Amino acid sequence: MSYNISAGRAVRANRPPRPEPRSDRERWQADYARRLFISDLCVVVLCVGFGQWVRFGGSGAEPPLASQLPLEVRYTMVSIVLAVAWSATLALSGTRSPRVIGSGTEEYRRVVAASLKLFGGIAIVSLLLRVDIARGYLAIALPVGMLGLMVERRLWRRWVAVRRARGAYRTAVLVVGSPEAARAMVAAFSRDRDSGYQVIGVCTRDDGVLVDRVVEVGGREIPVVAGDHDVIDAVRRTGADTVAVTATDNLGPADFRRMAWELDELGAELIVTPGLVDIAGTRLTHRVLADMPMLHVEKPQYDRAKSIRKGVFDFCFALAALFAIAPALCLIALAVKVTSRGPVFYLSERIGRDGRPFRMIKFRSMYADAEAHISALIESNGGNPLFFKVRDDPRITSVGKVIRKYSLDELPQFLNVLRGEMSIVGPRPQVQREVDSYDGVMRRRLLVKPGVTGLWQVSGRSDLTPEDAMRLDLSYVENWSMVLDLLLIAKTIGAVTKGEGAY
Repeated sequence: MSYNISAGRAVRANRPPRPEPRSDRERWQADYARRLFISDLCVVVLCVGFGQWVRFGGSGAEPPLASQLPLEVRYTMVSIVLAVAWSATLALSGTRSPRVIGSGTEEYRRVVAASLKLFGGIAIVSLLLRVDIARGYLAIALPVGMLGLMVERRLWRRWVAVRRARGAYRTAVLVVGSPEAARAMVAAFSRDRDSGYQVIGVCTRDDGVLVDRVVEVGGREIPVVAGDHDVIDAVRRTGADTVAVTATDNLGPADFRRMAWELDELGAELIVTPGLVDIAGTRLTHRVLADMPMLHVEKPQYDRAKSIRKGVFDFCFALAALFAIAPALCLIALAVKVTSRGPVFYLSERIGRDGRPFRMIKFRSMYADAEAHISALIESNGGNPLFFKVRDDPRITSVGKVIRKYSLDELPQFLNVLRGEMSIVGPRPQVQREVDSYDGVMRRRLLVKPGVTGLWQVSGRSDLTPEDAMRLDLSYVENWSMVLDLLLIAKTIGAVTKGEGAY
């Protein structure tokens, strides 16, 4: 398929008005946005009304707004105007944009930013016009409203997840690129199931033998539906909503432009990936140079992950956590002691930052002689010493199965954090036999302190393959931020309460 740019312009100029929406993706996104609009408005009205009720009571005798305006304005009218302005600000700030709704953190960030901008604007206007709005009223409406909106968006995401599990609210994707790059992109979409992207086919370079070819990723076979110059025809045949283009030698700038025009006519979306792996968005800066879009990648964040700020946060968090869970620690220690012989705590030598060994503290979950059987167990199960864990390990006690399921055996590691040997969030702590097998890339894990939790904890725990665990640890080391730490701590609570993937 050869692309004729001038012909494409003529088609665009002469085609009749097209109906909206034009694809399944646009239909469900429009439906979801309408639901969000209604629920956002309800939440805002309720929270603003709650702020007025708490501040002025429910007698209906709220005082007029203190101002130099010629008309007397009651707070009921103020609440109505505030609710309308808040809803409009959410819309203008793109909080219901198809690009952000349903997955990722950008949706939440926009909701918070829009709310803060609105109340900041109110403060400026009230100062300029000398309008004295009751501070207690605003101090209640703002935090309650933001919390309500965040909870509402979270509930909608759970609803969407249920719909996606049933086959709805999904985006059908065609991946375009070389076989190796296409395989990597399919794997990336498979890891992020919450986004709703479902790869239905691959368009790769045409070597003359496309029939019955497949791309295998994670045990799933994705059919090769066309060559990379027959993308538009493949979209028509498969009904794909989105085309994701990765590294390919066969498509030039003119081809991309033509493809974007024709996909627009079909109502399909075009995604282009630069092929960067495990690079956080905070490290990317977009700029245009000589009419070409470019991405500037900031250097890895190793040094920031060693900052004093992170160390102070770790110490304070660990100290507060130990005080909060002290009763639970005593109960677990008693259960371990009375159900099996041996010490309450298990001290295991692990390798910390810069290769320094330390004694990691855990509640003992195995029989006292468990370490003597490790070599035989690895050999009999064909395990990988780099990341050895076996389901239904015969060395685990009855109490150990319970505390491992919910990661309660890890709680004493807060003591390691207080001693400066570990961090709250970081790579998995490794034993010496694992570190001995490291290559140059894997040794980057030792640039920061190991963590009580980390990306591995919220992404599958013991069910992860060694390769995925390594990739997640390296991604954390290179992309560290304080916001990432807080997000992972919040996700860890959900992961351990479900008790999935731990053994």
